[in-house]
Amino acid sequence: MVSTIILLLGAAISYYIFNIVSGFRANIAAAKRSGLPYFIVPVAPWNQIGQIFNKVWVPVFKLLPRKYWQDIEPILHLNWQYEENHKLFSKLGDAFLLVSPGKVSCFTESAEAVHQITSKREAFPKPTEAYAILGQYGQNVITLEGAAWRMHRKITSASFNEKNASLVFKESIRQTEGLINLWLGSDGLGNKTFKTIEHDTASLMLNIIANIGFGLKILWPGQEFPADADPRLAKYATQEAPEGYTMSFVKALGHTLDHLILLLVTPKWLLKVAPSKRAKLALEAETNFISYMNQFLQEKIEDVRKGNNTGEGLDIMGSLVRTSYGDQPANGSGKKGSQMARLTDSEIIGNAFVNIVAGHESTANILHFALVELAMNPASQRRLQRDLDNIVGNADPKTWDYDALVNPLLGSMVGAAINETLRLFPPVVDIPKKVSPTQDQPITIDGVRYLLPRNANIGMVAIASQLNPRYWPTKPSKISDAETDIEDFVPERWFQTESSGHDSDKVEGADTEDFGGYAGSDTSAQLYRPPRGAFIPFSDGARACLGRRMAIVELVSALAVIFQKYSIELAVDEWAGDEKVAGMSKDEKAKLYKQAQQKSRETVKGATSMITLKLHGNKYVPVRLVRRGDERFVDWVDS
Repeated sequence: MVSTIILLLGAAISYYIFNIVSGFRANIAAAKRSGLPYFIVPVAPWNQIGQIFNKVWVPVFKLLPRKYWQDIEPILHLNWQYEENHKLFSKLGDAFLLVSPGKVSCFTESAEAVHQITSKREAFPKPTEAYAILGQYGQNVITLEGAAWRMHRKITSASFNEKNASLVFKESIRQTEGLINLWLGSDGLGNKTFKTIEHDTASLMLNIIANIGFGLKILWPGQEFPADADPRLAKYATQEAPEGYTMSFVKALGHTLDHLILLLVTPKWLLKVAPSKRAKLALEAETNFISYMNQFLQEKIEDVRKGNNTGEGLDIMGSLVRTSYGDQPANGSGKKGSQMARLTDSEIIGNAFVNIVAGHESTANILHFALVELAMNPASQRRLQRDLDNIVGNADPKTWDYDALVNPLLGSMVGAAINETLRLFPPVVDIPKKVSPTQDQPITIDGVRYLLPRNANIGMVAIASQLNPRYWPTKPSKISDAETDIEDFVPERWFQTESSGHDSDKVEGADTEDFGGYAGSDTSAQLYRPPRGAFIPFSDGARACLGRRMAIVELVSALAVIFQKYSIELAVDEWAGDEKVAGMSKDEKAKLYKQAQQKSRETVKGATSMITLKLHGNKYVPVRLVRRGDERFVDWVDS
């Protein structure tokens, strides 16, 4: 009996090893057929276990002779896309393969390849298995592919239109004015150092997304809700927990997002028994958040069934409920008399949740980086303010008209600063795709045809494409000894409107179906237009970010409101107090600010990508909000 068990176990192990070896050989053969350069690695780049034990297997792998790993050594480490960006591709080629026993992975910075991949959804689908954890609150437009994705896309895209973008514009103005009051302090004077700019921009976007997602009006500390407001909305808008909850909605949502990775990857039973305050806070926040989501859902279902007029204002969850419980068809969902597409309750919650995740953190991070970069680059900040003086003047932001202002703002230094921030800090540095499992797929780069192996993973390394000088106007760097300023924050480059040397936008076999959502360009026609595929902060094609127009509108309105009357300066408290600064000569002030600029640039270089690119841990850049005319540095200092 024992010998039989041992024999069976030995056979199973042998079979397992045989599968690994034969799979490895098949992957190497496929890589050779592709025509692309390839490299052997023991673990696939996106293997989750491999990522967890990265610091264990990498040193072991590097015990091999250098010829086996020296060319790809940076790729063995996490965050290589942001740290190495285009520099690695300049050594290895526009596209290359990594071959492991279980998978072939292709990484590319080629705009031409990216455009082909994003234009053919069925040939290069989204690897939904990588997003499976985002479906634990309900399947949604991110976690699905095929016919199910098409239905979800049609339904959810209905909310992302220009009418609602104008509502986002107004709400963003209102919320940004609340943030400014917070920064000015109780005396209303401002000019105080704060280290919370990342947290504060996240709170701003959280308040805006609460309005976009649920139709809520969230208050800043010290604000009061109108007496005639809907009592249901007032209950959720305060900083206090309503009856039946242990956290306010804003706190529950904020803490859930702060601990999202922990909540998504850790079993709930483990969180419950873990002797960790962080785990307990995360679980409490998620419990409250799910209860809020369910209560919102039931209230909106009741409104639809009673025939209440819930169609006014921006409310993504309300729109999904009206589509699934009312007589309103999904966007483009068929003809009269046909069966309407409807979502289940869990799918409504799932889609509302991913819209919050996608719309909150990425936009907050971009605003954070934009403000810091403008503080580090005073000349660009001054030009932005001059453009605002010409476009909005001294008009009260509450009176600003979306239709009249959005395009002029997007074509000004405001739009250029947003684009440049997105170029340097794309929310997702490496956008995943895969090759259809049914057959190999061809791509063409610089006239040469390559064959990507079926079922291979693809990483479209956005940060590398966006830092490739082949696609962008450049000049010698003013802040380093680099040959070009491609890695510097230079929003002025977007005002070069000469041809970017576009290759044809036409791709053989490209998608032609209208999947709904914003179909316009991500950049203003008045600014530089890079080749298609070179600028993909929101991805591209059918699977591009649904809310990208909303995100741009939020960023435009926030920057316009802030810089109309205020400036952002780097804080210099680390080196000199206010009295010491006041007694300095102009040259001494310039030298002092240069110290702050250098340290801030080093801090920003420490950004890492965990879901999105941001300053994780305790990294921060201290700044001050000052009234225009009261600046100490940015009204005259150069970059």
